[in-house]
Amino acid sequence: MNGQVKSTAEQGRGTEVDGSEALAEPISMDASVPSQLLENVQEPCVRARDEHEAAYVWQHDPDHFSWEANATEVFGVRSMNSMASRYNFELLIAPEHVVRRQQVFSTGYGEDLGNGVPYNIRYRLAPAGPRSRKCIWVEEQGRWWADASGTPVRARGRMRVIPTTDRASNDQGIVASDYDELTGQLNRIRLTSALGAVIRRAEYSGKSSAFLVAAVSNLSIINDTFGFDVGDEVIASVAKAMSEKLRGGDSIGRYSSNKFGIVMNDCSPSAMRIAAERLIRTVSETTFENISCPISATLAVGGVMIPDHAGSVNDALSRALEALNAARSRRLSSFVAHKPNTEKETLRKRNIFVAEEIRHALDEDRMHLMLQPVVASDTRKPAFYECLMRMTKPDGTVVSAGEFMEIAEQLGVSKQIDRRSLTLAADILKSDPDIHLSLNVSGNTCADHDWLLDLYALVGNKRELASRLIVEITETAAIHDLDQSIVFVDTLKEMGCRVAIDDFGAGYTSFKNLKHLPVDIVKIDGAFVRNLATDASDRLFLRTMVELARNFEMDSVAECVIDEDTARIAAETGIEYLQGFHRGRPVDPEHVCGRGDEDDLGA
Repeated sequence: MNGQVKSTAEQGRGTEVDGSEALAEPISMDASVPSQLLENVQEPCVRARDEHEAAYVWQHDPDHFSWEANATEVFGVRSMNSMASRYNFELLIAPEHVVRRQQVFSTGYGEDLGNGVPYNIRYRLAPAGPRSRKCIWVEEQGRWWADASGTPVRARGRMRVIPTTDRASNDQGIVASDYDELTGQLNRIRLTSALGAVIRRAEYSGKSSAFLVAAVSNLSIINDTFGFDVGDEVIASVAKAMSEKLRGGDSIGRYSSNKFGIVMNDCSPSAMRIAAERLIRTVSETTFENISCPISATLAVGGVMIPDHAGSVNDALSRALEALNAARSRRLSSFVAHKPNTEKETLRKRNIFVAEEIRHALDEDRMHLMLQPVVASDTRKPAFYECLMRMTKPDGTVVSAGEFMEIAEQLGVSKQIDRRSLTLAADILKSDPDIHLSLNVSGNTCADHDWLLDLYALVGNKRELASRLIVEITETAAIHDLDQSIVFVDTLKEMGCRVAIDDFGAGYTSFKNLKHLPVDIVKIDGAFVRNLATDASDRLFLRTMVELARNFEMDSVAECVIDEDTARIAAETGIEYLQGFHRGRPVDPEHVCGRGDEDDLGA
């Protein structure tokens, strides 16, 4: 019930309450209502209208609810102590509805201009306690008043138990907005709201809770075999079976197509494990009938303790999903609880740090290219130069692409780096009409239509410029989506560029897929080159790949040429080009442009 209220009353959720009729009659409070609450209070009072409702007064400081004497009978509670404070009362509310009620007193119903703000809200309540399976639906309406800062500090209202017959007809809007249509359980939005409410409650109370993510492991097989209609029936049946095995006060919702989230209040690690194993056993022992034959589903579950191992919704989701993936890797029906992993957490933080560094480097123009010569094997003169991206840190330290490109690809920022490298390479090509460059692109860029548009804007009508550019794609990226790679290569060649396969031989399908990619150059992975002088099998492998490339009318490059013996042996195999520190280290473009075919570039 905290927070400044800014929006209008009409924006509130539920039925609008005028308040004049509902709250104008004086109330006759029993002795359970402290007299000090009624002193010097000028806002209207309320009273119960029938046996299904009870009136209350609430104040913020101290946090206290006072109820009419009939409240115990109306709600079926043994003692009003369970409803004597906001904290205790919210423990009885279904977790997915706690947020909805809090919004009534924070962001959804208007600003107190002196007369109070009316509210009307419906939610599910467990009067016997959060672990009770006996739940009722209630409708709460009243007015709250704020202090000078706009923070709600007191409220008066009434709460009514909604009969089952009324619930079915009047709560269609709630069901539509809060529940998954297929399963009848909470939808993803309300599931995460319930999770957030439990996290806040656990932090506030000091009691542990838990969050589970359960996945129907064999759903894809069921869909492929029997069709998606049968798959949907299985999902609905699994949801029903699991919901019937939950503790009272726990919540279940559909997180994605085959995944469910289970929010568990006041839960120990052992209770989490017991609950997860009970769900797995329940689903495995349940047979789902369909027209073809009986079907059994399998369940994998991952869980995380709150707040010990997850202090936010994102943390709880990611760590429960991580545990779920571990469970699925073991067997179809398994449970894994998240355990803190110092090494993994360190890696995660490092990835976040590197991603921030990349973003700032791009914004501040601290990305630049270095050029490494690729020389002809016969003349040892530079034939073209490979563009190698470097990042300069604020302290002047230069970082090679190998230290950040893998993380950049994983986090989806490699395309921005590739766009920057394209712009820089185009500037070099324009500055020196004699230079030829090769430019690396990430696997993500192979499917990036915008990068091709950028390339066309730079070289589209300049065939001479395009003819001096070689675009390098890795073998693993090329075979990841072979059809897309073929389109990418064809588009590059139509513009006049040449295309090279980088790190060739590292993939397990090299020979099978090479014939489908109309590339011009094959760059043989350094793992098969650096030991040529001592390893006969590497020499045989290199000769085989050079011959294969020649049969496909492709030139070949030996990478990682470290010394003269390696260079000589590679040249004897018939390879066209050599690359490595033996013939040239990466240098600034200014040391290359305008030098023609000089070969003393860092050798």
